[in-house]
Amino acid sequence: MANLLYRLGRFSYQRRRLVAAVWALFLVVLGVGALTLGGKTANTFSIPGTESQRALDALKQELPAASGASATVVVKAPDGKTLADPTVKAAVGATVAKVATVPEVIAAVDPFTSKAISPDGTTGLISVQFDKPADELAPESSDAYDALSGLSSGDLEVVPGGQIKAGIPEIGATEVIGVAVAAVVLIVTFGSLVAAGMTLLTALLGVLAGMAGLFIVTAFTDVSSTAPILALMLGLAVGIDYSLFISSRHRTQLGEGMDPEESVARATATAGSAVLFAGATVVIALAGLSVVGVPFLTAMGLAAAATVLTAVLVALTLLPALLGFVGNRVLPRKLRKAPGAAAPVGGFGFRWGRLVTRLRVPIVAIGIIGLGVLAIPAKDMQLALPDGASAPAESNQRIAYDLTAAAFGPGANGPLVVVVKSNDAATSNGLVQQVLGKAQGLPDVLAAQPAAASQDGTTRLLQVIPKSGPASAETAELVKDLRAAVQPLATGGASISVTGNTAVGVDVSNKLSDALPTYLFVVIGLSFLLLLLAFRSVLVPLKATLGFVLTIGATFGITVAVFQEGHLASLVGLDSPGPLVSFLPIIMMGILFGLAMDYEVFIVSRVREEFVHGLHANDATVQGLGHGARVVTAAALIMASVFAGFILVEDPIIKAIGFGLTIGVLIDAFVVRMTLVPAILSLLGDRAWWFPKWLDRLTPKVDIEGETLRTEPRQLADVN
Repeated sequence: MANLLYRLGRFSYQRRRLVAAVWALFLVVLGVGALTLGGKTANTFSIPGTESQRALDALKQELPAASGASATVVVKAPDGKTLADPTVKAAVGATVAKVATVPEVIAAVDPFTSKAISPDGTTGLISVQFDKPADELAPESSDAYDALSGLSSGDLEVVPGGQIKAGIPEIGATEVIGVAVAAVVLIVTFGSLVAAGMTLLTALLGVLAGMAGLFIVTAFTDVSSTAPILALMLGLAVGIDYSLFISSRHRTQLGEGMDPEESVARATATAGSAVLFAGATVVIALAGLSVVGVPFLTAMGLAAAATVLTAVLVALTLLPALLGFVGNRVLPRKLRKAPGAAAPVGGFGFRWGRLVTRLRVPIVAIGIIGLGVLAIPAKDMQLALPDGASAPAESNQRIAYDLTAAAFGPGANGPLVVVVKSNDAATSNGLVQQVLGKAQGLPDVLAAQPAAASQDGTTRLLQVIPKSGPASAETAELVKDLRAAVQPLATGGASISVTGNTAVGVDVSNKLSDALPTYLFVVIGLSFLLLLLAFRSVLVPLKATLGFVLTIGATFGITVAVFQEGHLASLVGLDSPGPLVSFLPIIMMGILFGLAMDYEVFIVSRVREEFVHGLHANDATVQGLGHGARVVTAAALIMASVFAGFILVEDPIIKAIGFGLTIGVLIDAFVVRMTLVPAILSLLGDRAWWFPKWLDRLTPKVDIEGETLRTEPRQLADVN
């Protein structure tokens, strides 16, 4: 492996103009493709095969109008008046007429007709039905719907509710802060604007390529609106880190007097091997999301994986070419004037390594106990799909949600839909009465009533209003109880299904919870094998996996404490704490597992490199950490800075992902990889590198320490 990457690095250096031209052409082609083929993203969270989705699919055939997006416009009378007052009632009628003119709206039902008026008469709900699902609506339709808030006057407050606008969460100046902090860290680390700028440039080029490819994919399949932001934050973070790893090794070797061409080739062979294996674990973790069988999650994982793969390719090919263009200018001026100056052997990394190995027993005990305590809140984690309660406080969606909850109860924001279907209208009608009786007998049901019927009367819809909100644990339990109560009534070819957005959210959460063990088994198993090949050790991959368990437990605990329980929520701009979004745990586990292996591979590969080259295990640990601590510190701060920039986004999903990844990276890099890992390696000693002889014979040799470069002639790598 090392010799192959040595050849690749040297080729990229010697043919740098060709390599740069190929990448430039590739970016142009992707850019043109994105502009001409790029479609729009979707906000769908459905899972084929679940009861709620099967019912929705059936409705498209039986009741096409009911399968489109639905929304509610909330109208509220001024203080001291009710909707029945003549001037207010006239304003309601004018509002209904205006709603009906919104493009792709096929029905707007007056609250007086539907009797959707609060007990005190001050608040009403205008039911709105579109002819298409939310992700298929034209932009002008959703824009016109959002503009209905402009109808508010002294006679009536008008607030369009519901989430019908699909799109990418906006990126503003706040997210650029993370990149700016990353640039500062790079300048401090390198002491050179050229080196810092080149590292940022390669990361940005990799992200641009990955994002352009993602938008091309939207022309052929649905892509979640969260996927581009996830790919952006992850691509930036790993792109900077991977370039940092290789550039740092190159700069160290130049400072020791190595020829620039040889230094680039060796840096690509050694640090590049760590980048390749680290990137492979990230890609496995993200692409592994496909095994859970959730389409929107598969798209998110593959999009992020493709961006990470692009970052790896950029670091291994374009970066060596750019290093060839800048030559010794990647070094600070004082080092350019003193070629061959030895790199310092002291420094914080070496002192920290000696401290950790000397106090290894208390450090391991304190670290494990401390992370275990931080993980305690995770046991109370609640999951749900986002609803109006999680929207920004000033948004129409949130205002409408709060008005509805105050006037009608929280359950009015997430009604359940029961679909009754049989072979004849009389049977369906009889089943409807039985279902109403069963539903009204459940303790968490506020109301149940018929809603719509097909033309032949064989398919009937009922609306069930819970007492609790759409994201509450009580409503999730109600979905389970309602299904258990009504499904035995379906006999003789009839069917009864519970669906609606709330039921879809419950099914998504259940599906993800059921799929999590399979996902972990596949991803951790494949990554264990990859690390086993890389380090020729059984205990090192096992230690890496156990360290990840500590990281993810503490990360989940802190995220639950802030986003669900509300502790220090104001510090992250969170208006209303509540359940975490259903796919957050599995997304965070996938990303953090891959990133955790980044630091594991980089630190442990340096330790093994020293061990393979003859140092005692304890000394190898100190030397490996000493050489790698500065780079890993910079890499972790950069990655955390990029992720932290997304905490400032208003979108609650992106905010929670950014927060969780920031905390996870800091815990994993500084507590687990730079503290617990060297302490455990010191405890294990030479046993850390134990590898059964029979397994050694069966597995292929993968050189990531660059040992072959010391034994094979350099001329074998010539490309002239």
